[in-house]
Parts: sequence; C-alpha cells; structure tokens
Amino acid sequence: MCGVKGLGVRGWLLLGLVTVVVLAATGVWNPFPGMWDWIDRRQPISEPDVVWQERIGGTPKSVTIAGDTVVVEQRTRVEARSLATGTQLWERKADWAAVAGGARDPVVAVGKLLVKGYELLDPTTGAVRRRDDDAVAVWTYRNMLLDAHCVEPTDCTLTAWDPRGTRPLWTAFLPGVSAGLFADNPHLLGTRRLTAPRIDGGVAGPESVPPMLGFPVDGRVHVVDTATGRVVQNVEPGRDERLAVIGGRMLRITAVSRDGTCQYAISARDPATGQEAWRKAGVNLRTADSAGCVQREDPQGARNVLIGVAPDGREAVIDGYNGRLLLVDADGEKLLAVDDRYALVRTADKRTVVGRELGVDRVSWKRPAGGRAGAALTPYAAIVTEEKPNRLIVLDPRTGRELVVLRTSANALAVGPDGMIIGEGREIGYVRFGGGGAEPPPNRDGGGVPVPGDTGSGTGGVPGDQGDCGPKRERCPDPQDKDS
Repeated sequence: MCGVKGLGVRGWLLLGLVTVVVLAATGVWNPFPGMWDWIDRRQPISEPDVVWQERIGGTPKSVTIAGDTVVVEQRTRVEARSLATGTQLWERKADWAAVAGGARDPVVAVGKLLVKGYELLDPTTGAVRRRDDDAVAVWTYRNMLLDAHCVEPTDCTLTAWDPRGTRPLWTAFLPGVSAGLFADNPHLLGTRRLTAPRIDGGVAGPESVPPMLGFPVDGRVHVVDTATGRVVQNVEPGRDERLAVIGGRMLRITAVSRDGTCQYAISARDPATGQEAWRKAGVNLRTADSAGCVQREDPQGARNVLIGVAPDGREAVIDGYNGRLLLVDADGEKLLAVDDRYALVRTADKRTVVGRELGVDRVSWKRPAGGRAGAALTPYAAIVTEEKPNRLIVLDPRTGRELVVLRTSANALAVGPDGMIIGEGREIGYVRFGGGGAEPPPNRDGGGVPVPGDTGSGTGGVPGDQGDCGPKRERCPDPQDKDS
C-alpha cells in the first residue's frame, strides 16, 4: 500500500498509459483512433465555409479549373477532383502537369523531367487522349497546344495542335531550342506579370495564344506567327538591347547609362515587315537593374499591354500593338493588376483600390482597402487581398460588385466562371460565387470585349481586317466559355 501511495504524479501517469495500452492491445477499449481524429480534424479554411474542402497528398505546385474538374499538380504526381464535390476522380505519377483548352475542351498534359515525351489526359477520366514520345517541351494555351521536337540540338520542329486535336495545325522549324526549354511552359520572351501575396501566379488558368511568340535560341530571337507557323523574324539583340514579343510586335528595348542614370527607348516593329510601328523614349519598362543598366528581365505587363514608368515617376499602361497610352496613374498611385481590359490601382493615400477600364478616362468603381492590399485580374473576376484581418475579396472587374468575401488566410489558387479554389497547406476548397462569375462586357457591336483605347473608329488599334478582337481574336472572350 505504501508503494502505491509513493508512485507520485509521473508514476500514476505511467501506470495509466500502460493500462490504456493493455486495454487497446486486448481489444477491450481503444481510444487512439478517436484521439487521432480529434487531432487531425479539419478546420474550415474560410468564413463563410467553402462548398467542399479536401486534404491532398502534398502541397500543390499548381491548381487549375478545367471544365467540371480541378487539376492539382504536386511534386511527383497529378490528380483531378470533381469541381462540384471535391471527390478524387483519378491520380497519376508525373513530375509536371499543365492544362490546355477552355471550359468545353480541356486536356491535361503530363510528363517526367529529363524524359522526352508527354501524354494528354482527359481531365474527367484520366484516360490518355494522345501520346507523344519525343517532345522536349510543351506550351499550353486556351486555344492551342505547342510542342517542340529536336532530332539534333540544332534541328528542332515546333508543332501546333488544337487542345483535343489529333492532327497538327502547322509546323515550324527552329535551329535548336534554348537549354532551358524543357518540360511544361518554358520561358518565352513576353511580358512579366505583376504579382501579389496570397494570389497564385497561375490563378487565371491558361491564356489564349498570343499572335506572335518569341523563342530564344543561342542568343537570337525567333519570332513565330501562331496563325500560320511561319518564322517571320530571326534577330540578334544589340549590346544594349533586350527583345520582347508583345501584342503582335517585336520590341527592341534599349537601356544606356548616361549622366549617372539609365536612359530608355522602345522601338516596336512589325515582325512580318521589320518596319517600325511606334517608338517611345524615356519610359522605363523595369527590364534593367541599377548596376550598369543591364537588362535581365522581361518588361512588366500582361498579354498585349505593357507597364512603364514615366520620367516623372508615374506608372503608365501602354498598348503593345500601337503604343497608345491606355492609362496614366496620378502621382503616388500604384498599379496593382492589369490585363487587356482593366486595371486595379491603389490610391496615393493607400486607403482605396479603384477599378479602371483601359482607354476610359474615369474611375469605374472604388472600395476601401489597406496599404498592403494586393490584387489580380482573371478573365472571370478581380481578386483583392487584405491583411489584419486576412480577407479574399472577389469582384466583378467592370462594376466592382462583390461576388464573394472570405475571411481567411488561405491563398487564391484558381478562378473559374462560377467560383474559386482556395488553399492553405495541403487543404484546398471550392468557393462558389454568390451571383455567378462576371461576364465580359459587350463591345459596341454587341460581342466580345471593349478594345483598350478604342475611340470608336472601329479599328480598335489593330489591323482593319481583324475587327475589335486583335490579330488572333486574343482580346475577345472564348466563345465556348460563353456557351458553357
């Protein structure tokens, strides 16, 4: 009896643990599953709660809404889940994955690093729709998929496909590919997007293929017309130049150090003819660092527009096709996000975010926001992030109407027509927009979207035979999204 009384607190705890282990081992009573369920229970990742919430096998590298499915790329595998319920539909081992196609014809390209070839999978079933055994790189767009085959380091073929097509649309020959062109969506010479904390860089999903693409090969730039596959330019940049292909133009950007500062000039040329289409001097596209004006970065922008800084420090949005100023910020304002149609700007007092339609000299809407607010624009919605408290706010980019407001520390991972995927760690969930996604506003002819800077002339700043949609209809919404 005295021995029992002398056990002390630690002794009693040890005796209790031994008793529980014995009871669990004999099957009399096992509290461990319930305890683990309590420890591992999932807390809602947002308030209000999501439609569904699931824990995946690892932290996602990318998440894309593909029709009625959600494609989740992880480090060594890819999986698809039902957009309606979150139920896993299939899973595959893969080192990389990328979605091509729109809402009605999506496919998932998967492959392994340092291994040639890829497979195109149906996002709903995981079935293989097409297999390639020799491609070294793949580029995925809403309306096209490109791959590159190289029989020798200096002999490569670029092939274009409809996302679900089985016959090539065209082929083009390139004298090799850059050493960094492998796997999915390797870097091409275009624009560099603005980024924001808690908003994934691929939140908008695949974009429509640009009218021209710039492939870097052995210090030269090969410009390919994506409508025909014709290589229209093969150019070597000058010592002080950086080349970029934006809005159907090839930009020669020079940065020269003079009088203790960098002096900039932009010359935009028609790749088909080589003739200069427009020129601007003194606009900093943020391609150079402060050390010797060496240009190491692509210009900032999105799709067919550029973001520049004027000599007076104000930011400006420039049409890449014709060089027109589509927006000039007021002194102290900060551009948070931009696409071909809209811009989100933080005011100089850092208390408000305003929405602007490019080419229209007025504010479309405004809402209060903190000094650390971030933003992004997608084809379906604008996203604004706030801190203290943490919030994700989804808005109609044209009117500023709230589609959903979440109190959450999760990240915005993917946006679709009717909702958004958010995630934190291994947890992902689907949020449905309250009134449905924002529809792109009609243009003057009743279809498509307004062309930035359109003054009513009908040309919209693009060749006359292209209407208001741009050289490759890149400024108009995907008709299949409207039908879906």
